[in-house]
Amino acid sequence: VTGANGGLGEQFVHQALQRGAAKVYAAARTPRSWDDPRAEPLRLDLTDPDAATRAASSAPDVDLLVNNAGIAPAGDSIAGPEEELRRVFETNFFGTLRVANAFAPVLAARGGGTLLNVLSAAAWINVPTGYAASKAAMWSATNALRVQLRGQGTQVVGLLVGMVDTPMAARWDVPKVSPASVVAQAYDAVADGSLEVLADDTTRYLKSRLSTPAEEFYPWLDEQLASF
Repeated sequence: VTGANGGLGEQFVHQALQRGAAKVYAAARTPRSWDDPRAEPLRLDLTDPDAATRAASSAPDVDLLVNNAGIAPAGDSIAGPEEELRRVFETNFFGTLRVANAFAPVLAARGGGTLLNVLSAAAWINVPTGYAASKAAMWSATNALRVQLRGQGTQVVGLLVGMVDTPMAARWDVPKVSPASVVAQAYDAVADGSLEVLADDTTRYLKSRLSTPAEEFYPWLDEQLASF
């Protein structure tokens, strides 16, 4: 589990242990200690080009990879500065993809295993942020990884969700779904072979509207975001 120290990541670790995982590698830039000996701290900085390879070498028995780590900086804008946009993409897209590619051979050696990427409904809406753009890119890459890893039998799951009640979303005063609910749905999807999880009502509704003509869909979204 990447980004294991808080928010969704902490729930992914706890619920994996509750569901009987023999071991959970709890990966973070600054690993913390856990109260269950089955939770093994693992140092992983997504922005370090070599860190994913080191992590894969240190965790050769992984059969489920949860790509959860990500950033959503305050003041994030698609207008830049470019250096900040690159920082967002380096974590949310390149870093996440780097981890997926590094662990693909590990999953293959375990009979295929499962790759679960934590995405966002922001991939589908017209918010002018690097975060939304990076999640749109990772949604596309997740679907591409499903094709890329099909031959080795890897299940690739995309987890899409709107606002989750975590520190990352604390600055927005809007209804939020609980981390526990999101993670429970994600692990249920892993167990039943699903390819995609729409973890709240907002995300499910957005997905149902994606076939709407752009001339209707985006003005409607503008109205919704104006009251956000």
